[in-house]
Amino acid sequence: MKDFFEGIQTIFEDYLFAPFNYLTNAELDSWFLANALNWVFIIIGFAAFLYWMKQLKDVNDRNEENKDSTAHSYLG
Repeated sequence: MKDFFEGIQTIFEDYLFAPFNYLTNAELDSWFLANALNWVFIIIGFAAFLYWMKQLKDVNDRNEENKDSTAHSYLG
């Protein structure tokens, strides 16, 4: 069993995390390159936020939302 878990460790440390190790070492050269993954996540999050706001506006423009005070049980 020890060899099995060491094999999993090798796969992750030597292959799957290699790009992250490169980005960690690139911090000395370029701040933007070292934080490239963070920038990707920020862009994806911003795009998802814009999409969600557009969908909410579309629903609001069609008056599909039930705005009655008894529409939700927590409102009373």
